[in-house]
Amino acid sequence: MGCINLAEIIVNGGKRLSGEIAVQGAKNSVLPVLAGAVLCDGECVIHNCPDLSDVQTSIKILQNFGAKVTYNNKTVTVDCRSISYYEIPESLMREMRSSVVFLGGILGRMKRAVISSPGGCELGPRPIDLHLSALKKLGVEITEEHGFLNCNAENGLLGCEIHLTFPSVGATENIILTAATAKGVTVIHNAAKEPEISDLADFLNSAGARIYGSGSDTVYIHGVDKLHGTTHTIIPDRIVATTYMSAAAVTGGEVTLTNIMPSHMVSILHTFRESGCDISVKGKSLKITSPKRLYRVPTIRSLVYPAFPTDAGPLLIAMLATAQGTTVFVENIFENRFRFINELNRLGANIKTEGKVAVIEGVKSLSGAKCVCPDLRGGAALVVASLVARGESEITNISHINRGYDNIVGVLASVGADINVKE
Repeated sequence: MGCINLAEIIVNGGKRLSGEIAVQGAKNSVLPVLAGAVLCDGECVIHNCPDLSDVQTSIKILQNFGAKVTYNNKTVTVDCRSISYYEIPESLMREMRSSVVFLGGILGRMKRAVISSPGGCELGPRPIDLHLSALKKLGVEITEEHGFLNCNAENGLLGCEIHLTFPSVGATENIILTAATAKGVTVIHNAAKEPEISDLADFLNSAGARIYGSGSDTVYIHGVDKLHGTTHTIIPDRIVATTYMSAAAVTGGEVTLTNIMPSHMVSILHTFRESGCDISVKGKSLKITSPKRLYRVPTIRSLVYPAFPTDAGPLLIAMLATAQGTTVFVENIFENRFRFINELNRLGANIKTEGKVAVIEGVKSLSGAKCVCPDLRGGAALVVASLVARGESEITNISHINRGYDNIVGVLASVGADINVKE
C-alpha cells in the first residue's frame, strides 16, 4: 500500500475549486468487512478499499491472526483459512480504536479472543460496555486482567435477544459478526441503522450468512455453520463526499462528485441546500454549485442515522465559519468533538463553544495560520477552512487525516486547490 505519513499540509487559500472528484470507498465500511472476512472459509476479494492507514492496520491484524492478505489497486484479497491466532497486539489496538470490531469476527471463528483497550481519536468516552454485555448474552465469558480482555466462547455461541440502550454502530457490527455463525437466532433491538451496517450484512450474506433487517432498528441473524469466500464492493464514503462538498462550497466553487450514494446523504444534502448551495443529483453523481458567500444554517444537530452525522459536523462548522450570519451546532454524540475549534479560530474564525453547543458567527474572511490537527475529522475541517483563508496555512500532525482520507492533497489539487505536502 502507498500511504505515506504526511508531515505537514501547506495550503495557499483563495482558489475556487472546479472539476470532478471520484469519491473513495467508505472507511467505516471496509474495516468491519475486513473483520468479517475472518469468518469466511475461503478467499474474499474486496473491491473499492481506500488506501488508508486504518486499512493498513486492519491488514496487519489479519496477518497477525495468520491470514494471507494482499492489497493491489484498491482491492484487498483475504484468505483466512490458515488463521491460528486470536490475540490482537496492544500496538495495533492503540493505532486504531475501531480495531475492536475484530472481536466479533475472531470470536466467531476461533471461539477465543484477547484484546487490549482500543486507541484512535480521543473524542471522549466511547466505552465498549455495550459490546461486552451483548457478547456475554451470546455465551462469551469475559475476564479483564492488566488492561487486557480475555474472551472465551469454548462452550459455543448461542443466539439470543439483545436490546441496545443506544444504537451503537460498533456494538451492532460486533453482534452481527459474532452471531453470524452462532447456533440459533439472534435479534438486535434498537440496532444502528447506518449504511455501513447494511454493507457489512450484504458482505456476510454474500458469503452465506442469513441476516435480515439491516438498515432498520431490528436486525435478525439466523446463525449458520460456516461462511464461504466471496467478492464484495465497498460502498462510497459519505463523510469524504461531505468533505469535498464543503471544500467546494467554502471556496464558491462548482464540483461534481462521482461514485456516491445520494440516498445515504439526505440530511447532509438538506443542510448544504439551506446554506445556499445548488445541488443536482443524477444517479450516483452529484453536482454542487456554491454562491459567492454561503448563508447561515440556523441550527444543525448531530444525531444517529438517518439524522445529521457527527462526523460531518466539523466540516460544516469550517464551511459556515465564513457564512453570512450565525449558525448554532449542537453535538449529541461525542463530548470532545469541538477540540478542533481553537485551531479553527487561529485562522480568524469566530466560534464559541459551551458544552455540546458551538455558536458560529460568520466572518467575512479567514487568514492563513499554523494549525495542529487534533483528530481525523477536525483535521479535515482545518484543511477545508484553509482553502478559503488568505495567505499560507500550515497544518501539522496530519497522521490523523491519513486514517480516513485516501490522498486528500492530490484530490483537492486536482480540482484547483493550491495545496501540497511538506515532508
